Amino acid sequence: MSQQPLQRRERLYIDGEWRDADDVLEVTDLADGGTFARVAAASPEQADSALAAAQAAQAEMRETTVPQRAAWMDEIADGLLDRKEELAEVIVREAGKPVSSARGEVESAAERFRRAKEEIRAMKGEFREGTTAGHEGWNAIVKHEPIGTVLAITPYNYPLATTALEVAPALAAGNSVILKPASDTPVSAAILTDVVSEVDGIPSGAFNFVSGSASQIGDVLAGDDRINMVAMTGSSAAGKHVAKESGMVELHMELGGNAPAVVFPDADLADVAGQCAKGSFKYAGQRCSAVSRVLAHESVHDEIVDLLEAEMDAWQPGDLFDEDTTMGPLINEGQAEWVEELVEDAVEKGADLVRGGERDGVHFEPTLLANVPHDARIVHEEQFGPVAAVTTFETEDEAVEIANRGELALDASVFTSDYDRAMDLSDRLDAGAVRINGAPSHGLGDIPFGGNKASGIGRQGLHMTIEEMVREKSIIL
Repeated sequence: MSQQPLQRRERLYIDGEWRDADDVLEVTDLADGGTFARVAAASPEQADSALAAAQAAQAEMRETTVPQRAAWMDEIADGLLDRKEELAEVIVREAGKPVSSARGEVESAAERFRRAKEEIRAMKGEFREGTTAGHEGWNAIVKHEPIGTVLAITPYNYPLATTALEVAPALAAGNSVILKPASDTPVSAAILTDVVSEVDGIPSGAFNFVSGSASQIGDVLAGDDRINMVAMTGSSAAGKHVAKESGMVELHMELGGNAPAVVFPDADLADVAGQCAKGSFKYAGQRCSAVSRVLAHESVHDEIVDLLEAEMDAWQPGDLFDEDTTMGPLINEGQAEWVEELVEDAVEKGADLVRGGERDGVHFEPTLLANVPHDARIVHEEQFGPVAAVTTFETEDEAVEIANRGELALDASVFTSDYDRAMDLSDRLDAGAVRINGAPSHGLGDIPFGGNKASGIGRQGLHMTIEEMVREKSIIL
């Protein structure tokens, strides 16, 4: 893999054509500094052109068959793997992800396209008979059809894998797609677009790539009546704004998280520390499923803190192209400043700064906080940084109250050897998914995931997402 700084230029893809734009997004090289790429930034007029192209392609997309679309999924997966090293380097540079994780992301994205093929083949219609007075003798075919045009708004933290989780189901189900990637990480999405553009049979206009500033084109896209579904992964604040603008469309949103790990004295504490360290520090905590707060029973708080500190040596920043590096920078200086603000607030309220806490530009040290007061902002606000914040509880009821306080409810973990307690807490914790004796993980999407409250609408996962990207039509015979 090349480790020389690259200078890439990427264009928009609208109605089957690559197009330049008057403005550009400058993408920072998080591995070597400076500017890594300049990507065309769509104007409102170009966003409108993408909307028109996607709408025009809907009729032709409805005529495509499951075998055709299944073949597309395989071809796209093959195309991504053919460019695995290029994509991995791009993800390292634009997202600041260690190279071993970046390679895994490319493989995950390819696998999601292959699994979308399997899911669309398994989706079948049904035959129904009328069973009410007046409908005697009625026979009906209930079939699936594409929902129309899907606007895919994708995040910076998994710029290829999460994009695949939105794009693969949309195309597999026969929809037109408009892809709007995060402005910090648009290059991997541009390469995916290049792969899609080479696939035979995808109608012109069925796939459009419009990078650009959300302030310029976000509302143009989300607020347009030609969009039938918004599939979005991002912050809760951004999701609320999109929902306000979008009107009467289907919303499929995986938003912010602040996952609690609730630890009881009967748990394997050494395993807890390993799981929570990985949950807090992997990809510098820039994961919606990250363990953001450790709720330790008061009798084991100090032991958990000691064990977590011992695990931290394995989670230190380094050269992003070194195969052994486990952690890198945050996506930008603004995000690093946000994490710094939350850590400072916790310390000012009485938390013990056990280790870390220093910021240098986009870099924030792996940080361990102990005895964090329950009113510290980091206990209830999304941090998206490499901070393990340990607080205490006395009773199960208090643990549930602390965990459920606030507006985020995406993931949670319970660590205990008591089966009944684990199941009881799993029922009482307000979260889209609760993992027992392990850190949260969304994986490829074979198990549905998504949030309650401000953490989202609907459930992601290849099967669930495809089901939401089709609608049912009854044909009465």
